[in-house]
Amino acid sequence: MLYIGEGFEGSGPNAAHINLYLGPKDGPIAGALATAAASPGPGHLPFQAILKPNLPAKPVTLFIAKAVLQPGTHETMTWGPAQAGVAAGITEALLDGTLPAEAEDDWLAIAAVWVNPTADDAEAVYAHNRTATHMAAKRALTRNWPSRDELKQGLQTVGNPFFTPKAA
Repeated sequence: MLYIGEGFEGSGPNAAHINLYLGPKDGPIAGALATAAASPGPGHLPFQAILKPNLPAKPVTLFIAKAVLQPGTHETMTWGPAQAGVAAGITEALLDGTLPAEAEDDWLAIAAVWVNPTADDAEAVYAHNRTATHMAAKRALTRNWPSRDELKQGLQTVGNPFFTPKAA
């Protein structure tokens, strides 16, 4: 079984967008995690999300930056507050029962994370990534999310922070 969730939180350069993939270690997620961890691309270095040094998130979560890392502030925002937010969001989802108890040791997660290269507020980046990750975990385990009605409504207002068509 593979669960897939999405979460977007905040606005402007400090917003967070998470694509979350999770499931049992004996499913397809294990191969995907191992492959992603062993084959980084230029500017995209997968790493394990941690709450703090020597304390990894649970379930084990591989953080993959969607944006090519830029030296300086962008790297710091990615390695620091964004990954801490992802670690906190997935761990919170485990501890509050959003994820099933077996997820603690028997599941893996991959978080594809957008950090805007112009992000400038570490606390906002942390908070938004924490909320977006928790939201993505909840959505991943919500059957039939989004609903057909939500999809129909969404088609009427298609758009994202980088583009909104003149007529949807």
